[in-house]
Amino acid sequence: MSNKLILVTGAAGFLGSHLTDALLAEGHDVLGVDNLATGKLDNLAHLKGESRFRFEQKDICEPFDFGHVDYVFNLASPASPVDYYRLGIETLLVGSAGTINTLEVAKKYGAGYLHASTSECYGDPEVHPQVESYWGNVNPIGPRSVYDEAKRFSEAAVTAYNRYHHVNTHLVRIFNTYGPRLQANDGRVISNFMMQALRGVPLTIYGDGKQTRSFCYVSDLIAGILALSKSDEHLPTNIGNPGEFTMIECAQEVLALTGSKSELTFQPLPQDDPKQRKPDITKAKSLLGWEPKVPLREGLAKSLDYFKACVAAEK
Repeated sequence: MSNKLILVTGAAGFLGSHLTDALLAEGHDVLGVDNLATGKLDNLAHLKGESRFRFEQKDICEPFDFGHVDYVFNLASPASPVDYYRLGIETLLVGSAGTINTLEVAKKYGAGYLHASTSECYGDPEVHPQVESYWGNVNPIGPRSVYDEAKRFSEAAVTAYNRYHHVNTHLVRIFNTYGPRLQANDGRVISNFMMQALRGVPLTIYGDGKQTRSFCYVSDLIAGILALSKSDEHLPTNIGNPGEFTMIECAQEVLALTGSKSELTFQPLPQDDPKQRKPDITKAKSLLGWEPKVPLREGLAKSLDYFKACVAAEK
């Protein structure tokens, strides 16, 4: 892609705003769309006066057409448990009607298309690490199902538009990602630990703290998404950092970085919370020549000033 007009839904969100920056840096024009249900205009404030960026506040669950675009990146969805528990119906709608509406735009204009799916499609996995061919272990009626099943439906819809309408689609399964602009109080591991450590309050560990996650710094994730968008691969592709940490290990990394004297406090594990999560990125490495470069300790250090500012804003 070069000198294209690109539509980014969810543009005011954490990943959407970073993707917008990367696309502008590549020389494209970007039309950002967001209904601001969870996105924040602050994430795009630095683009004020940027002639190649335009923002439209719009709910993509309703049909829309802003005219010709060359590529569609669909990142619109609540993405943290705090948000999709609160906005369960909206999460289901954006994953179904919203996805269909964006696919219709791509179909109409012959645009390329990339959909942001999730490692949550694997549920509480019985295969470790998770490889794209694994169908997952998902509770379709549990509290997390509004997000998990919305994303699984989205994958089916994207695949169908490729199969039946020959839309040039791409599916990225995103694993836990962090960095500046991550919502400070959204209940995700890194934001929770960083904010609690900087406030000097106990770090909340759910369960025994031995469950694992793999954390990808945002610049690595965006690089993987861009590489996938330019490929000929239509099937799901894992993008994430295979470095695997227990919750206790992650908490210890945060405490070491911040110098916080906070202790750990333990609470019951939420229903259907995955016990382990680690991407198999063999496909991304071989197909895209991509692999993450930023280890957790370095990524946390890159994020520290952002979270310090979030804590300062509370006072």
